[in-house]
Amino acid sequence: MLKKEKWAVQSLGAVWKNVPSEKAVRRSLRQFLKGRPWIIEGLHIVTAPVIYAGIVPFMLLDLFVTLYQTVCFPVYGIRRVPRWHFVVVLDRFHLPYLTLREKINCAYCGYANGVIAYAREVASRTEKRWCPIKHGRVARGRHDRYAAFADYGRSEAVETWRRQNK
Repeated sequence: MLKKEKWAVQSLGAVWKNVPSEKAVRRSLRQFLKGRPWIIEGLHIVTAPVIYAGIVPFMLLDLFVTLYQTVCFPVYGIRRVPRWHFVVVLDRFHLPYLTLREKINCAYCGYANGVIAYAREVASRTEKRWCPIKHGRVARGRHDRYAAFADYGRSEAVETWRRQNK
């Protein structure tokens, strides 16, 4: 039974009294699920295909980024990114305390995060070569090369960069 809180909720002009708080609802749900692990396991089965369907886009990204830098980087004198520095997949398979399912999950996450890091490094080297100018607003998650980019709005820095890259 949900504990009724002594406060009112106003929604769309109506006042509802004795509505259970969010905390009480969460507590009740935890209590309900405590003896029913099959519900949680069922949710895992439902979400697993959605999660693992991501392997296709990650593999396509991996393939494209590898092809992109193989074809384009030598033309512009950009040093290639060693894929193996970023994509580390099977190292956690050697951990004896993980179950097979956990090892598979670790391999998937290691691959996905490695491909994203690999793509980001290739993109940052491309940005350094083509447009090393900071953004006009603060961008979250900037790469390591960003600090050395020209400040936004400083045309003299862009002119210097143009002369150096001709």
